[in-house]
Amino acid sequence: MDRNSRSPRHPKSSLGGGRVRAASRLRLPAEAVREEWILSEEKVPESRPHDRAAEAVFAQLDAMVKRTRKDAVVCRNLAVRWDEDHPTLGVDPDVCLLDPAPPEREEIESLRLWEKGHFAPRVAVEIVSAGRPGKDYSQSPEKYAENETVELWVFDPKLIGPKSNGGPFRIQVWRRDSDGELWRAYAGNGPAWSNALGAWVHAVLGGHMLRIANDKAGTSWWLTREEEERVAKEQERREKERAQRRADRLAAKLREMGVDPGAE
Repeated sequence: MDRNSRSPRHPKSSLGGGRVRAASRLRLPAEAVREEWILSEEKVPESRPHDRAAEAVFAQLDAMVKRTRKDAVVCRNLAVRWDEDHPTLGVDPDVCLLDPAPPEREEIESLRLWEKGHFAPRVAVEIVSAGRPGKDYSQSPEKYAENETVELWVFDPKLIGPKSNGGPFRIQVWRRDSDGELWRAYAGNGPAWSNALGAWVHAVLGGHMLRIANDKAGTSWWLTREEEERVAKEQERREKERAQRRADRLAAKLREMGVDPGAE
């Protein structure tokens, strides 16, 4: 069986797939209940750069879902809980793609993997913050190893993570294999292949933002809804200009023939 295939318990995605050569592999054993894994009820403030980076990923994934009409939903800071006996334990990714969508869809307040119709994220994204730069390098992969998240991206835009094991890395892609283990498939500056999306993840704007593209060269970007609207308006403007030029050429030709184009 392909080592890059998804966890058998997770439904098949309609987003496509692919292969990428593993850069390294880390076996993550099941961990005992950890106090630091308890989800806090308090909202942790995000820095503006952190928020912009997360919002950019959210906007691209959300636009893809709306454009393709997938049975999926994109969330920010959604509590993901996987242990019914310890429901306060969990993780709240900066961005996550739920595919398929839970029954509550846009109204979901907490993902409980023991409930019917609740499945682990297809993709979870963690953005390294200055307050705890090492957390997403160590604790986050361990947490996601405990649930069935198919793919985890760890994005370190400012390269403030630890230098251990060759870091810091701008982009890490962790993937669950057919044995249910989470392993690091990529660590570097990108672009990195996302098996879960069938697309490439690029660090752009000096490495401070993530953009998704259909190709490694970054010539076919996934647009946000705002960008799609701008493209549509630009296409409409160009079409009107082309129509006006055609009308002007026709009017000039009629005048050359001695016909008044404005006459009835």
